[in-house]
Amino acid sequence: MGRIGRITLLLTCFFVFSHALVQAEKDLHEIVDELTSDEMLDIDEELLRTLEQDLHAKDVARENELAREAAMAAAELGNPSAAPQISDPCSKVHCGAGRICQADGQMAACVCVPECPDEMDPRRKVCTNMNETWSSDCEVYRQRCLCDTHDPACMGKEFRHVHIDYYGECREMPDCTEEEMNDFPRRMRDWLFNVMRDLAERHELNEHYLTMKQEAETNLTRRWANAAVWKWCDLDSSHDRSVSIHELFPIRAPLMALEHCIAPFLESCDPNGDHRISLQEWGKCLEIEEGEMIEQCADITADGGIHTVNMP
Repeated sequence: MGRIGRITLLLTCFFVFSHALVQAEKDLHEIVDELTSDEMLDIDEELLRTLEQDLHAKDVARENELAREAAMAAAELGNPSAAPQISDPCSKVHCGAGRICQADGQMAACVCVPECPDEMDPRRKVCTNMNETWSSDCEVYRQRCLCDTHDPACMGKEFRHVHIDYYGECREMPDCTEEEMNDFPRRMRDWLFNVMRDLAERHELNEHYLTMKQEAETNLTRRWANAAVWKWCDLDSSHDRSVSIHELFPIRAPLMALEHCIAPFLESCDPNGDHRISLQEWGKCLEIEEGEMIEQCADITADGGIHTVNMP
């Protein structure tokens, strides 16, 4: 076989290998797309993990089969190092908090963390929604996993829904006065803009949000709105055009011990009580004109590009 023939064979192997990866991702997206939003809310978390693990197992099996075929073809050409390597079954598995990936042959599964490290630093302590101080966030997540999987080490069924309320030891929180609450939206707007500016200076904003920050610096009418839209988009990790109560965790937990008004403020951002904050509700909560909150969110795609989603 000539040199061109060998190159053609290798390219064919890699093409088939890459096509299998694309097809596996397509299978997952098709399954998710067929589910309505209500059905997604009703699906148990454990069932979703099982679905993801089953699809991943098929993906790994397909990759390994193609890798073996490519390895045989490369060996025949006298260049075994050119073939793709057999996949680590845990390489593509993302386990939630309190879980780690455990491989058994070519099968991978998320299991509860066996043991959390001993934490001596008091700053690692957290206060849970049960008003209990725990030594670390790892212990909270691990306990929730144990109860979720019905492990005998679960301390009680109520711990299945335990979560971190804020960082630091539990303490008596003072009431947020009416005066403090009335001033809080202004302070929150200032804080959001300062955080956005700091991230830009540290080169931690993508190009889309950097443009929004620069506009906010030169256009005072966009100053608060751009910062508010940026943070709302940043919190919407599920990209479903709303921010859930759980998605508020990144700003609620760190600020709770410092800003006793943050909890009632965030609760006021959900006036209809559906446990989700729309872009318009977020703007109204921050006392920003509704018309100024019509913007775009940038989502970093898998290939590193940026696409924008117009907000309604």
